[in-house]
Amino acid sequence: MIRRMEPCHLEQTAWLEKVCFSENWSYQLLEAGIHSLYDVYYVWEQESRILGYCCLRLLAGEGEIQRIAVLPEYRRLGIGRKMMEAMVNYATKNQAYAISLEVRESNFAARRLYESFGFAAEAVRRGYYHNPLEDALIMWRRGL
Repeated sequence: MIRRMEPCHLEQTAWLEKVCFSENWSYQLLEAGIHSLYDVYYVWEQESRILGYCCLRLLAGEGEIQRIAVLPEYRRLGIGRKMMEAMVNYATKNQAYAISLEVRESNFAARRLYESFGFAAEAVRRGYYHNPLEDALIMWRRGL
């Protein structure tokens, strides 16, 4: 089930970062984030195990999806979709008018998920990702 991230989730979430991202966020960065006034973090927890997590930053009426991660063996089961719903709902309830995100150009599964929520690619950041080097697509959903 999805719920707000708490300090007790940090250790598992930091491990999940290492599994899911070649450029992962540290425990300290995650810890600072859950105390930020601008960020909301959610975890997908099942039987005391964190299977996924996500982060949305909301500032001046715009949201930015900063992270969404699901353990590889639990992908394509709807966890990412539920986390996207939670972030979009949070942004809408807090009167955001748009949400953006960055995604690896080759991450077609994530791109399909984002497109199903009304996101569209509007720009490219060349060489944004490392390990491996890859462009980032900047996607927006405007007019929430």
